[in-house]
Amino acid sequence: MTAPVLVWFREDLRIADNPALSAAAATGSPVLCCYILDEESAEVRPRGGASRWWLHGSLAALNVELESLKAGLLLFTGAAREVLPSLIKESGCSQVFWNRRYGPERQIDVELKERLRDEGIAVTSFEGRLIQEPGRLTTKSGTPFKVFTPFHKAALRAERSSEPLPAPRSLPAAPVPARLLERTVALEALRLEPTKPDWAKEMRASWTRGEEGAHERLYTFLENGFQGYATMRNRPDLESTSLLSPSLHFGEITPRQVAHAARHAIDSGRSPASERDFESLRSELGWRDFSYELLFDNGEIVSTNINRAFDAFPWRDDAKGLAAWQRGRTGYPLVDAGMRQLWRTGFMHNRIRMVTASFLIKHLLIDWRHGEKWFWDTLVDADPANNAASWQWVAGSGADAAPYYRIFNPVMQGEKFDPNGDYVRRWVPEIAGLPSSVIHRPWEASASVLESSGVKLGETYPLPIVAHAEGRQRAMAAFERMKSESGPSA
Repeated sequence: MTAPVLVWFREDLRIADNPALSAAAATGSPVLCCYILDEESAEVRPRGGASRWWLHGSLAALNVELESLKAGLLLFTGAAREVLPSLIKESGCSQVFWNRRYGPERQIDVELKERLRDEGIAVTSFEGRLIQEPGRLTTKSGTPFKVFTPFHKAALRAERSSEPLPAPRSLPAAPVPARLLERTVALEALRLEPTKPDWAKEMRASWTRGEEGAHERLYTFLENGFQGYATMRNRPDLESTSLLSPSLHFGEITPRQVAHAARHAIDSGRSPASERDFESLRSELGWRDFSYELLFDNGEIVSTNINRAFDAFPWRDDAKGLAAWQRGRTGYPLVDAGMRQLWRTGFMHNRIRMVTASFLIKHLLIDWRHGEKWFWDTLVDADPANNAASWQWVAGSGADAAPYYRIFNPVMQGEKFDPNGDYVRRWVPEIAGLPSSVIHRPWEASASVLESSGVKLGETYPLPIVAHAEGRQRAMAAFERMKSESGPSA
């Protein structure tokens, strides 16, 4: 009998446009598909709670898809550098296929490739996560890009236009030896879903996990949200974004599939979206690639300032302020709406992510790493590249970062991007009765307006924990102090 081949799934939980899976199917050999929940390797950052919840549903959906192809998904736990060689030996696999990773965990893959090839096992890896793989593009001087715009322009020039791969029509299932089967783990035994308490009820109502759910969201976006995306994507009160970020992170859909479908929707006349809308969407996918370029070149961006001058920044130790921010009790309605949306649904609109991050870092002078850690635990799309790169961008410590003196005014941001207050009313219902003219600044409402709206500042809704002017002044003073301690390059 032909020796089986193995597909090792990671953040590529789909069957369509999956180069590793397609290559395995093309061998004509029996196929084993596996996923290893690695919570032991030092290079692998443990997932947060919301991400673990999403992973459960994504694995369940992938198993259904694979079973429809006459295969299935074997689940294992443990350090991947030990588990993978063992299951290859027990199953008699002659080849291994996977799609590449780009963070510190790629060291595991490098070691496994060398070890398995020494043992006579063919290992083949593929680009399957991004449009532009990290490490391929450099500046004219041969150095990695540190600014997004030139990176994105270079990426567009280098982009290869190819159709996304179709899903395999079938996968000849490999027999699983009884000894190996005994080592597999049931999905429920991974304990990815919360139980007591079950805090994911609203997440289940908000999301459909898995490849099919991802394509349903893409279809809905192209039909209803793509037209005007270039300008409307900043409006949290409208359904104007794709909501594909968790599926892109888990690889339930690829950025190439998204870009290809968007391009086809315009060219076929199915969508009245403009070229500007497409370019804006493509730019967002490009920022994702750029974030992975930063992670690839700076493996410790989760914990280390890219701009090391910020190592001298005088952060404040403010547990009370951090807790108020986490709970959506800062007294700034737009900030609080975003933090409550995050807690209840595992998601936050991108514009609001910038506003809430700026508030924590600059109004409260709390180290950006506390915010990154909170988002890592509460976001269903928590991504090691996007999350850390974006926090460093807001902090001013990252590559191509916003200047530190760019401090978002949460009131002005609310009035500009949530002009009628609909977003705030949805997530901060205790002030929903306020008129639009003051809903983003309730402390300026008259006593009669507050009373008629049922709002008691300091009781039913908090007063601002810091005045905007005071927060800005304090932030600028801290920045000047950092510059004086670290030198003019800061």
